Amino acid sequence: MSEKTLSIVKPDLVAKNKIGEVVKRFEDAELRVVGMKRMQLSQQQAEQFYAEHSERPFFGELVDFMTSGPVVVQVLEGENAIKKNRDLMGATNPNNADEGTIRYDFCRGNEDLSANGVHGSDSSESAQREIAFFFQAQDIVS
Repeated sequence: MSEKTLSIVKPDLVAKNKIGEVVKRFEDAELRVVGMKRMQLSQQQAEQFYAEHSERPFFGELVDFMTSGPVVVQVLEGENAIKKNRDLMGATNPNNADEGTIRYDFCRGNEDLSANGVHGSDSSESAQREIAFFFQAQDIVS
């Protein structure tokens, strides 16, 4: 089933200049980038985007991290895009990620678990909401 999902290359991997390597992994997995932009999240945008975590102890650190530098937001499209993207990313904690995943290869050893390289939608409902947060319909070209 072809679907869309949101991916964010977080400030840590943008700073390491790994955007192209991350995108290549998506493309090699037959996911198409159908929308992409580089941007600097404001405090308000980060708080709104991660609002579901607002009561969790890591929320402030997450917002601070996500506003610490530019991010690259993308809409990925393909067969089972949500699962493929999540498999490519690896476990949320890079130190528990499988070898060959984005988080294993680029983020192991980070003390700050917010600095785990990438974000990906975890369900079709989240994907729809998250894509709409960053993109207008005309920004996505399949």
